[in-house]
Amino acid sequence: MTANIYLDHNATSPLRPQARSALISACNDTGNPSSVHGAGRQARRTIENARDDLARLFGVAPAGVIFTSCGTEANALALSGCGRELVLVSAVEHDSVLASAPNAKIIPVDGQSIADLPALESLLAAGGAAAVVSIMAANNETGAIQPIAEIAAIAQKHGALVHCDAVQAAGHMPLDMQEIGIHMMSLSAHKLGGPMGAGALLLSDGVDVAAMIRGGGQERSRRAGTENAPAIAGFAAAALAARESLGDEVLLETMRDELERKLRERAPDVAVYGANVPRLGNTSCIGMRGVSNETQVMAFDLNGIAVSAGAACSSGKVSSSHVLKAMGVGDEEAHCAIRVSLGWTTRPNDIDQFVDAWCGLYDRTRPKQVLGTSPAVGVLRKIGG
Repeated sequence: MTANIYLDHNATSPLRPQARSALISACNDTGNPSSVHGAGRQARRTIENARDDLARLFGVAPAGVIFTSCGTEANALALSGCGRELVLVSAVEHDSVLASAPNAKIIPVDGQSIADLPALESLLAAGGAAAVVSIMAANNETGAIQPIAEIAAIAQKHGALVHCDAVQAAGHMPLDMQEIGIHMMSLSAHKLGGPMGAGALLLSDGVDVAAMIRGGGQERSRRAGTENAPAIAGFAAAALAARESLGDEVLLETMRDELERKLRERAPDVAVYGANVPRLGNTSCIGMRGVSNETQVMAFDLNGIAVSAGAACSSGKVSSSHVLKAMGVGDEEAHCAIRVSLGWTTRPNDIDQFVDAWCGLYDRTRPKQVLGTSPAVGVLRKIGG
């Protein structure tokens, strides 16, 4: 069933009209961007114009923009290619970061999923090796915003590089690498309303990475392979459109807060994770106690509403969230959490329909009481026939 109400923008945001137009236009060009003839030069111009746009939007030089296939590849390139022996990552990082650094030292987080800064300082002080710290700008499940500038200041005192997975935050909050003080940043087109198949790793001046994919001189020999010019064109167009519409984030936050308010009114035991710290205005991680996230996702899907159970990057599996576990949430409770994420297509009526569906499922799954308000009376009535 095709979802009538799409509330899974953190997984993939629908293609923006600006990105669609740029992608289709670039598809009409036939040249390989590495070819020296006219068609090749046109494809190269498309890529370099996109590079310039992203550099300007995120505060780096164009030479610091490396196009990749996705955010996962950008994260892997940053951590494997930076040449640092010691890797520190927070306990709530995306799976692509955790898998890229299986021997990393883990920075603990608090109950709101915010990195423990004294613990980071201690880990760096005890490290004894050149380090890289990888911290996401905002969590993909709770929306919690990390204090990246403070983390960068701590890391730089110890001579550490800072990599920021900004895949979820880009398009929802301003991100200027120079102002924040970070060295590497990962982006993904389809989270911004661009096409799948394009991402980028951005590098500050003086920082470079060794290629993972070799065999050609593309991307200044840092990522071999013919660039996906149409997807890159759509990527830049989506990023520009998202930056121009940053003011709409206030409306998204208003709708998100109204959603949570209505659920709390109807279900006082509803859990909203990360609600006590600054969050992306579009993200809500909600727990319906006693109902698995798998059951919830399927029930909403049958109602034409698309939501997800945490991250959507695990081959379709539905499982408990490592993010919630790191926050101290028990397994049973974590397995009852879903993520609702709003975006540029979301309208207030979408929120109303989600709330109605959520409350309907909540009511159907509460214990039924036949007599009075005492569960014991209900049980006795059932036993007595």
